[in-house]
Amino acid sequence: MNKATTQLEETIVVLEWTFTPADYFEDEIRIHRKEYEMVIGGGKVEAKIAPQVYDGNPAMRDELHNALNARFLGVQMFSHKPYDLSKPSLSRLHPDGRRDVTVFVNPVNIKFTVNPVDFIARDKDGNVISDTKRERIEKKNQLADLAEKYRDNDMTAASMLNSYNSAVNDPDNELVHLYEIRDALAKKLGGKTTTLRRLGISEPTWNRLGSLANTEPLKQGRHRGSHSDHLRDATEAELNEARSIARLLIETYFAYLENENADPV
Repeated sequence: MNKATTQLEETIVVLEWTFTPADYFEDEIRIHRKEYEMVIGGGKVEAKIAPQVYDGNPAMRDELHNALNARFLGVQMFSHKPYDLSKPSLSRLHPDGRRDVTVFVNPVNIKFTVNPVDFIARDKDGNVISDTKRERIEKKNQLADLAEKYRDNDMTAASMLNSYNSAVNDPDNELVHLYEIRDALAKKLGGKTTTLRRLGISEPTWNRLGSLANTEPLKQGRHRGSHSDHLRDATEAELNEARSIARLLIETYFAYLENENADPV
């Protein structure tokens, strides 16, 4: 596809989304595929597509929306932030400057969260040895890539990502949803012992999520009726611990899928 200079040389189909929070990815992301080019950043997403490609695939708008949503779910595991992604608007930009626009509307529900504090560590010579923002962005992008790759191709991956999304958006039942991630893995891989062996997860880590979700008398847990006389809210430390374990389970499952799908040497 030729890029525009002062005037387009051919008609281009453009899909555009908006999202909140606008800094969800923290840095601009550019994605180059055979069928399209996409730029994500500043609360907006733009995908440019050759018209013959778009018109030849009636499902492409939904496919790109689902792939984009998967990237948000991947980042969500690391940021633990809710997000809102609009339906895409569709434009056809013509060489004569005309723009035909179609808008697909959905409700907006904006949520706000606090951003983390970053620091850059340097050695005695001034060389950067740790940049927390850059490291976090790289981790987000890695998880976004894997979520996009596997969400539509693996039912367990989709189930775990959806459960984490539910944990973010339904905090009163957060531990219930995070435990669903552990349960989905055990069902897919043949039980606890096999899952721990295949994914290389320690038994204490696995058991700790079960304890937080099932045993501790927490209002966000699974067995509240058994502790009705002395329920308490989970501490922020307990919730962060459960989130970290759930994210570890998803990350290690992605790594397992990557290994299973790797080309033999």
